[in-house]
Amino acid sequence: MSNHKILTIDNLSLQEFDSEAELIPLLTPEDEEEMNNEELPVSLPILPLRNTVLFPGVVIPISAGRDKSIKLINDANAGEKIIGVVSQINEEDEDPSKEDIHKIGTVARILRVLKMPDGNVTVILQGKKRFEIEEVVSEEPYITATIKEVNEERPAENDTEFTAILDSVKELAIQIIKESPNIPSEATFAIKNIESQSFLINFVSSNMNLSVKEKQDLLSINGLKERALETLRYMNIELQKLELKNDIQSKVRFDLDQQQREYFLHQQMKTIQEELGGVSQEEEMDEMGQKAKTKKWDEKTQKHFEKELSKMRRMNPQSPDFGIQRNYLELFLELPWGEYSKDKFDLKFAQKVLDKDHFGLEEVKKRMIEHLAVLKLRNDMKSPIICLTGPPGVGKTSIGRSVAEALGREYVRISLGGLRDEAEIRGHRKTYIGAMPGRIIQSLKKAGTSNPVFILDEIDKLSNGNSGDPSSALLEVLDPEQNSAFYDNFLEMGYDLSKVMFIATSNNMAAIQPALRDRMEVIKMSGYTIEEKVEIAKRHLFPKQLEAHGLTAKDLTIGKKQLEKIVEGYTRESGVRNLETKIAQVIRNAAKAVAME
Repeated sequence: MSNHKILTIDNLSLQEFDSEAELIPLLTPEDEEEMNNEELPVSLPILPLRNTVLFPGVVIPISAGRDKSIKLINDANAGEKIIGVVSQINEEDEDPSKEDIHKIGTVARILRVLKMPDGNVTVILQGKKRFEIEEVVSEEPYITATIKEVNEERPAENDTEFTAILDSVKELAIQIIKESPNIPSEATFAIKNIESQSFLINFVSSNMNLSVKEKQDLLSINGLKERALETLRYMNIELQKLELKNDIQSKVRFDLDQQQREYFLHQQMKTIQEELGGVSQEEEMDEMGQKAKTKKWDEKTQKHFEKELSKMRRMNPQSPDFGIQRNYLELFLELPWGEYSKDKFDLKFAQKVLDKDHFGLEEVKKRMIEHLAVLKLRNDMKSPIICLTGPPGVGKTSIGRSVAEALGREYVRISLGGLRDEAEIRGHRKTYIGAMPGRIIQSLKKAGTSNPVFILDEIDKLSNGNSGDPSSALLEVLDPEQNSAFYDNFLEMGYDLSKVMFIATSNNMAAIQPALRDRMEVIKMSGYTIEEKVEIAKRHLFPKQLEAHGLTAKDLTIGKKQLEKIVEGYTRESGVRNLETKIAQVIRNAAKAVAME
């Protein structure tokens, strides 16, 4: 039912009643009989209405702004106060003619005329009887037409079906008033006060949220019972819409209330954190935004970070996703995007470092110097990935550490032995609880630069598990044509690995996947001779173990012959790990003797 007409049903104000009070009828059967007995004039001035339909017995206010309408109202008010009211076919027409108005209308009595300050006129009209236009007599200064009364077909007095329809109309009208928050509850008294059957139908039809055409169709129905059924149908539709609307509003209101509650709680948490000297979530996110401005990002990465930070601002800090999002953004900020250490391409210095750290291995050191020379000339890393292969203990890993020292780069090492999960290389998707980036990205974050010397240790010992093939995941890492945009599942962005110097180590090249082996330049490292082992023991192993056991050269000295005896008599390996163990055993015995003195 409409919200603006329900209180204009009569020129009298509604009184307040208790539920037990006697109801005062708005239109008594006597009033209805008197109204029906009134004779209609032969001709009437016709007032076209833009957006409403007047029903018999109903009182409505009409605002008139057109010159013709104002003159018609003034003339009628000065005379018999009786006019004909019809609705326009098209409400946009400013000057409707006889073809632009409906033929069925309502005879109305002018109850009061109010002149507005803006020059318009508001007239209070009460509908009397329905009529039909027979012929338009004139259109100036306003439409005048001859009319005839349209008789209403009423059902028999003992028609129980009609009585049930009227009861349903009243019940539905009261439900609609209760469901609609904009209609005052006093309107239910108006419905209960109506005793006239035809006026009840007209009153409800007038106040429903229907289009002008739908109301005009109701007015044109001659049979009161048929009009009541049609009105009941429209009321059922309106009640369903109201119930659905209220249900939606209650859900939205609940969501808003929940959001407001969470907002106030967050504000209280923020205040408590500030009082305790902590950093609030808002300040933390603002700091992230400020830190992002100092990063050397391209435009695509910058936009992605800003989008993810905006997403974090909209999240509930208590949700699990908030922690994942914060870890994600912190990783973004901690990664060394575009940050490179300055290389020292001094080949003589590099040769000294390799000679100092490693005795022998001349072919290997020569190849490493050649590799550094190419890097110095080209200043890029699109050269084959080196894979040092050989028996255990021959110095494969330590060669990489020496290269990092020679170049002045950070040194990073990860062991791939037994690794069977592809996510260890590519990372987990950040939608999972406990998601982490891959070990490649984690190691770069720890290194703090994007061009470290990266040792991939024991690459031949990768395993295949139920969680993918890590060997295949390494293909993108070690391919110079692809690793400029290495995709980590957690990072969700391509990261440039082209400046990283990868050095892989292995014991058995046959165990490496062929496609992976194809992307590396293999340098074989054979075992040491007895003479080389003795020199390594003398220069490196013995001083290292002496210091490790808290002794000095004054406490223990081992000659070359003793070292040869240890090498020949107690070690048969290609490398020097077992030799170092035997030397450590000799030093421990000496340390025991020194400690007992």
